[in-house]
Amino acid sequence: MMDRRNFLGSIAGAAGAFSLRNELFEQMERAPARLPDAALFDASEEAYWTELRKQFLIPADEVYLNNGTVGSSPAPVLRAVFDGYNETERMAQTEPEDYPIWGYAAWNEFRDPLAAFVGCRRDEIALVRNATEANSYIANGLDLQAGDEVLMTDQEHPGGEHPWNLRAKRHGIVVKKVTLPRPVPNAAAVLNLFSEAITPKTRVIFFSHITTVTGVVLPAKELCALARSKGILSAVDGAHVTGMMKLDVHEIGCDMYSSSPHKWLQAPKGSGFLYVRDEVIDRLWNTIVTEGWDDKKIRAERFQRIGSSNVPSLMGLRAAVEFANQIGMERIERRHRKMADTILAEMMKRGAVSWTSPDAALRCAIATVNAPQIKTMEVEDWLWKTKKIRIRGGAPSKIRLSTPYYLLKKDVDRFLEAFDEYHRAHGA
Repeated sequence: MMDRRNFLGSIAGAAGAFSLRNELFEQMERAPARLPDAALFDASEEAYWTELRKQFLIPADEVYLNNGTVGSSPAPVLRAVFDGYNETERMAQTEPEDYPIWGYAAWNEFRDPLAAFVGCRRDEIALVRNATEANSYIANGLDLQAGDEVLMTDQEHPGGEHPWNLRAKRHGIVVKKVTLPRPVPNAAAVLNLFSEAITPKTRVIFFSHITTVTGVVLPAKELCALARSKGILSAVDGAHVTGMMKLDVHEIGCDMYSSSPHKWLQAPKGSGFLYVRDEVIDRLWNTIVTEGWDDKKIRAERFQRIGSSNVPSLMGLRAAVEFANQIGMERIERRHRKMADTILAEMMKRGAVSWTSPDAALRCAIATVNAPQIKTMEVEDWLWKTKKIRIRGGAPSKIRLSTPYYLLKKDVDRFLEAFDEYHRAHGA
């Protein structure tokens, strides 16, 4: 039986939850109903991005520099998700056999805008939950034999590397890595490393379009062309690319592409996609199966037949695509590059060494530096707990700085001032 103290505590907890919920909806309502006018961008770019920053729930006194891990969904995306729950949970669908569980249907109203956004056809794209799931489909779905080699870099995310490691442990394939220089000087250096590492046993080249370790933008189109010229499949982990820079998977020429739009497209968490070039679809086995898994007519759709999942997240994903299109990916990419170049230059003035690339074409919205005079896991903790600034550190002295388009110049200045303060007090 609940005693009086526990009862009152439960009431207080419920009141707090309602208060939090009301605060959330109030924040969303305070967000501007439409994007800033284009004329404002022409008059003052910083004023335009300052106005756009109001679409995000990140408090004004916080500086967020870690979209490389996860992004913040803007108000239109959140509204789409909440409206989706309001619509689907009524259980009032038109047809009696229609239910809000997306792993059993085509959901072309969500696939079509996403396919157009990333440059492919609807039948080549499957809605999955993240890049890790898509990478696991690729690694476990290809017919490979013991001794077959998969070639990748030494900068892969665990969600990209470990599906292949599982396959190696279980079936005896061989995972080989090329060691990327830090920083990568140019695209030719990457191509030479891969070309030299290819053997007659190489069956797949797998690499991150943008690596999670340093943020270097690898020459994806050239690597995929190299693979195809030698009869090797190409699989690209594009977790960081969707929403960071313009993406056209057909132009890249890859056989497979995975992504997590919850990072730079600011889509809901748990929304991702798997692209499989049409000529390769029939070579990839399903590794999650339900009704429809063996229906070749539905093409890549069969890879999204994963059972019950979350329809409102797809509504949010569609809203995220629309939001990015309204701003314009060219404008977003230019902003990303400008802010990353600015923060990278400032960190190098402070004695840090760039680990991304000196070639501006090989970096976009992530600037990774090595700062040997400090312990970065300590500075990460100090910045967040004392300054409300969030970065991503790495032992012993790596700092990865993400620069989303809603990051303002004053935010960069605040980070730099705080970094200087920490360095004066704690630096070697």
